[in-house]
Amino acid sequence: MEFRDLKKQYQVLKPDIDRAISDVLEKNIFIAGSPVKNLERRLAAKTNRADCITCANGTDALELILRAWGIGAGDAVFVPDFTFFATAEPVRMIGAIPIFVDVREDTFNIDPRSLDEAIKGVKAYDKLRPAAVITVDLFGQTADYDAIPHVANKHDLLLFEDAAQAFGATYKGSTACSFGDAAFTSFFPAKPLGCYGDGGAIFINNTEKAEIIRSMVVHGKGEDKYDNVRIGRNSRLDTIQAAILDVKLNALEGWELADINKAAATYTEYINHIGLNVAAPIVPTGMVSSWAQYTIQLPETANRNEIIKGLADKGIPSMVYYKKPLSRQKAFADIAEEQPVLSPVAEKLSATVLSLPLHPYITESEIQNVCNRLGELL
Repeated sequence: MEFRDLKKQYQVLKPDIDRAISDVLEKNIFIAGSPVKNLERRLAAKTNRADCITCANGTDALELILRAWGIGAGDAVFVPDFTFFATAEPVRMIGAIPIFVDVREDTFNIDPRSLDEAIKGVKAYDKLRPAAVITVDLFGQTADYDAIPHVANKHDLLLFEDAAQAFGATYKGSTACSFGDAAFTSFFPAKPLGCYGDGGAIFINNTEKAEIIRSMVVHGKGEDKYDNVRIGRNSRLDTIQAAILDVKLNALEGWELADINKAAATYTEYINHIGLNVAAPIVPTGMVSSWAQYTIQLPETANRNEIIKGLADKGIPSMVYYKKPLSRQKAFADIAEEQPVLSPVAEKLSATVLSLPLHPYITESEIQNVCNRLGELL
């Protein structure tokens, strides 16, 4: 059993993917070919953004956004404490300080009340300038885009949407990557929309900032790549990856999003049917998840390592996202020492979450097998 079955996906999409790759090879345009431009136009239209700018990966995407808005030393950027390292890493890379905020236990996403308190705390601290909030649409589900923009606007902060795990998800009819001053996603292979390497994209409505980002993506170019008007980087999505993503976007829109939601619902129904002593993930009314992961919460008394081993013994892979909050990562030790962080929900989740195999091609019998084995171990 695969945790995220990219082999099966390729077999289903093989004729179209092979044709798309072959077309790029025959035309011999491997950088900035027409598939890149076509993909950007398609993604911008899907997210109702004026511009989509592809780049080398999701981490670069966030750093480029932060640099375009001039965020740097002396600025505080608020991020959820329960997420992958790459949400806060670019903040430190540009010299700003990430301020870690607790999350909600039901959705795993940033808690608007904790965010408001954290912003007030930084203002009282009076050594940093509150500058921006980075939400994270964790595990495929969007954050609360009613409450969070209200908090950001109240404190006059920029809002950036980290939709690295949630392309295809919707919040009250609006798609992920359409929220905030700018948004970004990742095309890492295991994401809801993934390529066969690294890749990312930025979604933006601000023409001036978009021009700056397009410049920075190609070594700070001006009129052409030999006219360099600022310090940039080499962060381009190559043509083959764009061609692959175009095929995969057809699949995501055509059946994968519907099928993975059906599979997630089957998990939850079966968990409830057999009375498993776990907390199944919750998708609030009005939201559609793209299910980057199906993440349960084990009882606090359960031995998670033994459960992982017991599943693996039967050929069932599982993963822990994430083993500790960001505020306890060694790379951020200096920040935690200066401003101690209290994230009880993030701490609890780090100790109890477990992600189970899920993808659009998983079968009902495979889901039942996972749940039955989990029940035996519990």
